[in-house]
Amino acid sequence: MASFVAKVVNRCEDALETKHLNLSECELIQVPDAVYHLMRHTELKTCDLSSNVITKISPKFAVKFSFITDLNLSHNQMARLPDELADLHSLEVLDISHNTFITLPAVVFKMPKLRELKANNNAIIDIDRDEIITSESLEVVDLRHNPLTPMCHDLLKHAVVSFRIELSEREKEDWEDLTI
Repeated sequence: MASFVAKVVNRCEDALETKHLNLSECELIQVPDAVYHLMRHTELKTCDLSSNVITKISPKFAVKFSFITDLNLSHNQMARLPDELADLHSLEVLDISHNTFITLPAVVFKMPKLRELKANNNAIIDIDRDEIITSESLEVVDLRHNPLTPMCHDLLKHAVVSFRIELSEREKEDWEDLTI
């Protein structure tokens, strides 16, 4: 346990100079309050929280790290994001791949500068039609390797949007392949 604490502290100290906080593979279940304290006078540019066991991000994350442009939350156990992340006014790249999301978090469409959303390899089965994807800044949304419903897959495949939606080929359901 102590080695992970030392690892986090060392990486925070590195980030004071580099402005890039890498807390990947630290066995974190959340961002420790100590990290917010250590980074309080630093305008971070990127934050990598990948490959932990994080289940949720605190609403204060957006307040404390409001200048980040790149946030990597991949390979965790997250199923939702706090609405406060819409306050990340500089965020351009968000990676929520390899988590447990079953729907695309609505907050991603409220991030004013978000260009790239990686949401592949989740458990996303559907996209809320009302929130469907209006964004001035988005360039690409990666939804590959999600168990999208056939209807949702077709909707996204034919959606008229100002950005690219990356989808896997849809697996046919057993009942759809009736070539007996």
